[in-house]
Amino acid sequence: MIKYNLVCKNCNKSFDSWFASSKEYEKLKKLEHINCYNCNSLQVDKSLMSPNIVNLKKNKRSEKANSKKYANIKKTLKEYQKFIKNNFKYVGENFAYEARSIHYKDKKKTIGIYGNASLKELKELKEEGIEAEIVPWVKEEN
Repeated sequence: MIKYNLVCKNCNKSFDSWFASSKEYEKLKKLEHINCYNCNSLQVDKSLMSPNIVNLKKNKRSEKANSKKYANIKKTLKEYQKFIKNNFKYVGENFAYEARSIHYKDKKKTIGIYGNASLKELKELKEEGIEAEIVPWVKEEN
C-alpha cells in the first residue's frame, strides 16, 4: 500500500488517499477514477510529500484513541444513512435520470432522492447545474 498527498487543481483542496501501488495510482488516474472530494473535479495530482517514519513500538493509548475515533466516524456515517433512508426516496441506479427529471421539470414538492451514479454521471450533472453529493455508505456487516 502507498499513501499519496493529492491536490485538486480546480479548488486547491489537499487530501490523502491510499493506493495498492504507484502503478495502481497511475492506472486509476489514466482511467479518470480519481476525483476531488470537494468539487468532484478530475484535475487531481500528487503533491510533494515527506516520508512517514513509523515507530514499531505501538502506543496503546494512540491505538485506543484511533479505534474510538473510527468508531465515532462509523456511528456518524450510520446516522447520516438512517436520516437519508428515512427522508429521501431510493432510486437505485437511476439516480442521474431521476435528478435530471426533478431539475428540469421543476418539481418543487418532490421528495429528495438518493441512489447510485458513476463519477462520469456526477460530473455531467454538475456541468448541468444539478447539485449532487457523494456520501460514503457503510454496509451493515462492516
